[in-house]
Amino acid sequence: MSDIDLLKHQLRPPRAEPEGALVLLHGRGVSELDLLPWLDELDPHRQLVGVAPRAPLELSPGGFHWYVAHEVGYPDPRTFHETYAKLGRWLDALSEELGVPSTQTVIGGFSQGAVMSYALTLGTGRPAPAGMLALSGFMPTVLDFELDLSDRHALPVAIGHGTLDPVISVSFSREARARLEAAGATVLYRESPIGHGVEPSFIPALRDWVADAVSAHTRS
Repeated sequence: MSDIDLLKHQLRPPRAEPEGALVLLHGRGVSELDLLPWLDELDPHRQLVGVAPRAPLELSPGGFHWYVAHEVGYPDPRTFHETYAKLGRWLDALSEELGVPSTQTVIGGFSQGAVMSYALTLGTGRPAPAGMLALSGFMPTVLDFELDLSDRHALPVAIGHGTLDPVISVSFSREARARLEAAGATVLYRESPIGHGVEPSFIPALRDWVADAVSAHTRS
C-alpha cells in the first residue's frame, strides 16, 4: 500500500495546471466532507488543487478524530504520535502524487485539524509549507513532541478564533500568535465575538492570504 492510501481523502481538482495545493484538516467528530466546501471558499478560482483528508480514528460519540482529547491543549500522546506520523507520511506522499512541493502547499484546519496543522508545520524536522491556517485551535503540548520555530521566520500564518469559544479558549490562539511573531513569522490574526466556529467576514481576507502565500513561493 502506498502512503497516499494511509488516509481517505477528497480531492478537488484545479481548473488548470495547479499553482499549488491547499490541504484542510477537519475538526473533531466530523469527516473530510465537513471542510470540502471550504476549498472553494478559500480558492474560488480553483488555482490550487484542494485536498481534504479524513482523520484516522473513529471514536465515540461518533465521527472521525485526529487524537483522543482528554484535556484541551494536551492531546493524548499515543494517539497523537500515531496520527502525526501517519499524517506526515501521507502529506509527503501527496506532494509526490500531485507534483506540488511543500513550499507551494498551504496546510490548514479547524479545531483538532488546526492542532494537527500546527504540528505538521512546526514539528521538528518537518518541511516548511507555503503557509499555515489555524482556526479555533492550539499549539499542542505532548510528551516527546517538540515544536521548532527557529527556522519559521518567513512563514505566513493565519489564525482565527472566537472570543466566546466554549470549547477551546481564545487564549490558546493569543499565545500561538505571540510565539510565532516572536519567532519572526508574519501572522494574519482575527478574533471575533463568536463561539467555536469561523467568522464569515474573515473569509475574504483568508482568500487573499492563501493566494499570496502560494504566489510568493511560485515567484521565488
